[in-house]
Amino acid sequence: MNKENQNNPNSQNNQNPQNNLNNQPLQPIQSSPTPFLPNHGHYRNLRVYKLTEIIYDTTFYFTQRYLQKGDRTVDQMIQAARSGKQNIAEGNQAATTSSETEIKLTNVAKASLEELLIDYEDYLRVHGLEQWQQNNPRMEKLRQYTRTKRFLEEYPTLFDKMNEEEICNLSITLIHQAMYMLHRLLETMQRRFVSEGGIKEQMLSARLNYRNQQKRKNNNQ
Repeated sequence: MNKENQNNPNSQNNQNPQNNLNNQPLQPIQSSPTPFLPNHGHYRNLRVYKLTEIIYDTTFYFTQRYLQKGDRTVDQMIQAARSGKQNIAEGNQAATTSSETEIKLTNVAKASLEELLIDYEDYLRVHGLEQWQQNNPRMEKLRQYTRTKRFLEEYPTLFDKMNEEEICNLSITLIHQAMYMLHRLLETMQRRFVSEGGIKEQMLSARLNYRNQQKRKNNNQ
């Protein structure tokens, strides 16, 4: 190698590769297409899901304590409570790719809770226990209590302090609250579906918007 070139800091052989990079023109950053998949919150943050968890726990305790082993009603009530909870979770997760599936599973959750509600009402009736009505002071007190954060935190400690009539009416109250929330949730889903369409329509819309952006970009060059 020529010593002159070797000792010359401006020689091409001695140039820092980083300098070559710095001297290159900047390349435009390619923007990615706008995402079209909806971003739904996690189902565990939904109050209606938290309620159905409590309904499941209460139902499990109730059936194990007050129903006989081998009674088909035990499995039916536990499965109905589980279905209410699980279908809310599955519907929330399916919402990312299918609005139709989200609506269907949420409606299944609501129907499962309706089935469970009837089981509790039947138990009270055939055992000669009272189903508390709207004008019952105990019902109003229970309804207000179940809407508090305190109830969500301490409900597991209540079971051993309650008799079967109280547990049934607690479950009925919670089921009515959850069904009301699911009814409102279904209304919201249906309005969103009408205004935004299903995932296929959103995919097509996102694709067309991207193509139009590319056309405008090419025309401006």
